[in-house]
Amino acid sequence: MPLPPRRLGSLKGTREQILTVLRRSSLTANEIAAQLGMTHNAVRTHLAALQHAGLIRQGGLQRSASKPAVVYELAPEAEAEFSSAYVPFVAHLMRVLQERLSQDQLNEVMHLAGRGLAAEWPRLRGDLPQRVEAASVLLADLGALNEVESQNGGFVIRGYGCLLAAAVHSRPEVCRAMESLLAELLEVPVKECCERGERPRCCFEIAGGDGATKGRQAVM
Repeated sequence: MPLPPRRLGSLKGTREQILTVLRRSSLTANEIAAQLGMTHNAVRTHLAALQHAGLIRQGGLQRSASKPAVVYELAPEAEAEFSSAYVPFVAHLMRVLQERLSQDQLNEVMHLAGRGLAAEWPRLRGDLPQRVEAASVLLADLGALNEVESQNGGFVIRGYGCLLAAAVHSRPEVCRAMESLLAELLEVPVKECCERGERPRCCFEIAGGDGATKGRQAVM
């Protein structure tokens, strides 16, 4: 499952230093403590927190004269946390795709991207209200503050910002990628109703009643 976005933003001081040294090489707690001028016990407390967050992992054992020591390494998924290149890259990629592809082709690419992203998460369980609530939590974990509203027998997930604001720039195709993501996860028809402008806001209408039933049958 993908990591929640930009968790390093809340990591300062010692934990950020530990991640920096582990980016260079795998180390034991004693080796990290020696490099940072800290005690072994203090380092282990930070290592436990970083491991719980999924940013580091145990990478094996190092033999020693007494007993083997655990070697810590950066988790493979955590490397993306250090990059600031994703947003500008996606924004420029969207410009290139828009220039090179027809509108139908671009819509299809975004649709496939959304479906592919949905495959990264487990299937949502429960009835439609429970699945919608789970989808709302998932979007919140990705960094999209939102709330769920009931509307015309269905639901609306209304955001207070946009996950892909830097890539949207009034391009509905990007919103349709998220539309396809939610439709795949919820197994019902979803229609984006996003606000695109100076301050984009996510919005997705989710079918209920007969539309939800038809949607579930279509994906089964």
